[in-house]
Amino acid sequence: MALDISKVGTSLPEHIATVDADRCRAYAAATNDGNPAYESGKYAPPIFAVVPTWDAVIDGAGTMIPPESLGMVVHGEQDIHYHQPLTPGQTLKSHAEIYAVRVGRSGTRFISRIVSEDENGSLALEQFNTAFIRGMSDGEGAGPDKPDHSFPEEARSRPVGEFSIHVDDDQTYRYRDASGDTMPIHVDDAFAKSMGLPGIIAHGLCTMAMCSQAVIKTVADGDPGRIKRFAVRFAKPVIPGNDVVVSIFDSGPRDGRHAYVFEARSVGDVVIKDGLAEVEGS
Repeated sequence: MALDISKVGTSLPEHIATVDADRCRAYAAATNDGNPAYESGKYAPPIFAVVPTWDAVIDGAGTMIPPESLGMVVHGEQDIHYHQPLTPGQTLKSHAEIYAVRVGRSGTRFISRIVSEDENGSLALEQFNTAFIRGMSDGEGAGPDKPDHSFPEEARSRPVGEFSIHVDDDQTYRYRDASGDTMPIHVDDAFAKSMGLPGIIAHGLCTMAMCSQAVIKTVADGDPGRIKRFAVRFAKPVIPGNDVVVSIFDSGPRDGRHAYVFEARSVGDVVIKDGLAEVEGS
């Protein structure tokens, strides 16, 4: 089985959603983030960007991935570019573009580009979502390379800090309710094991949100509005009940911003690779 690469380059219909203040607070609580900027309604958590754009993501996946393969899908990478701060009350008009397909020995990566404009037609968000379809190794690739966020090894000589966050036993259920991501591998132990997983695993985006908390507290003075790009590669599943430890390194100035790279470990395993945060201001 292979993906239909003739669809690469297709732009899908628009979806309109509002960044809801109460749901932003619920999302922050579901990712164990007590930043007062979220409780006050000044900002939405940066990774909340996936929530009002979820219908566009599902459009892309439904267009490209056969229904019988959906159970074999895990989140491969997420790369979010913030052209405006994400704030409660914003209206976002979002659509998916079928961006690229890459085929490997262990599976296929499908990349969708999600573009969001505000009510005035100005670009607000640009996201590159990579879905990894385990076991699908047939077919050919197509489309351009996605933006790079690989980890520069020389940055390891410039450590900035380390931040630990606990993943609660009920984390996946709380994140499901706050985000709307109902994939059964996160809440149904028997189903997760039937898909070859060790059991229920944390949502990758929940782990990503925890990493954003670490970066914002460590290098952005607690100000989510300074985050201009946040990207990760999901390397291994996180099992609820364990800690996620985020290690942050200085990668220097980049396009008028400051770049920090990071990785995260849980129970000794690297669970987040190729983490990149671009932060406005020094």
